[in-house]
Amino acid sequence: MYDLIIVGAGPAGITAAIYAVRKRIESLVITRDIGGQTALSGDVENYTGYQFITGPELVLKFEEHLRKFNIALKENEAIRIVEKTGPFIQVKTDKALYESKSVIIASGKRSRELNVPGEKEFKNKGLTYCATCDGPLFSGKDVAIIGGGNSALDAAIQLMKIANKVYIVNIAPELTGDAVMREAVQGSDKVSVLNNTNVEEVLGARMVSGIRIKKDGAQSLLSVQGVFVEIGLIPNSDFISGVNKNSSGEIIVNSRNETNIPGIFAAGDVTDVPEKQIVIAAGEGAKAALGVFKYLIYH
Repeated sequence: MYDLIIVGAGPAGITAAIYAVRKRIESLVITRDIGGQTALSGDVENYTGYQFITGPELVLKFEEHLRKFNIALKENEAIRIVEKTGPFIQVKTDKALYESKSVIIASGKRSRELNVPGEKEFKNKGLTYCATCDGPLFSGKDVAIIGGGNSALDAAIQLMKIANKVYIVNIAPELTGDAVMREAVQGSDKVSVLNNTNVEEVLGARMVSGIRIKKDGAQSLLSVQGVFVEIGLIPNSDFISGVNKNSSGEIIVNSRNETNIPGIFAAGDVTDVPEKQIVIAAGEGAKAALGVFKYLIYH
């Protein structure tokens, strides 16, 4: 029996764990990996205290801070069910069953899929969801980035340093990412932006050789050796029912990070907090842990 179980070890989960242990809350962190979406980020220039740091470097800083405390940590475990039964909360994973007086869900989000023919067949065969992880494999090649928001632009900024040619295939009329990122990609002669364009199919034999696209009703083939899918994220909230969620599946929380179920808190990108930023997720994790501390005093 723990006082607190934290689901996830991204910025929200790690910060919550650090705050919890400093409050002498007996805690357990359960996660598939450490870092969450931050580990997949390229250049981070807006995290307070660091004028410039890469996502993987920032994750190492987070992990180093976490491991300085005596926090119980279960890695490589997938959450199956979180449910409140009586006064306590059960957390079932693919390996074990745990019980706690409170829970912070900080499970973040995962990449949204295109759901077009060829996507599943060519996953990890030229099609990927992580430019930071796989970008170096496409040195000197032509690649397509699907999307038009910050994640797509971040991928383009990374890949235009590596690839021969970068196409941004954007379903919207124009790019929607931050102005500084739009300026960076639009100022590169390596980048071509295809707005109002849908991806119809991923093509290839053993590996990706191109994509079929549709613009203004006309189909054409775009010859590329790599496809990076950057069309947004889906909250990892499927494992819990009973808590209120919005139409996107994000867990609804109040200003104290409480859900509608007493003892169950949530923080970071899995919640309906409007801006998905590393610094915001970390702050929300701190708030959730402080909320748990007050909750445990009376329960």
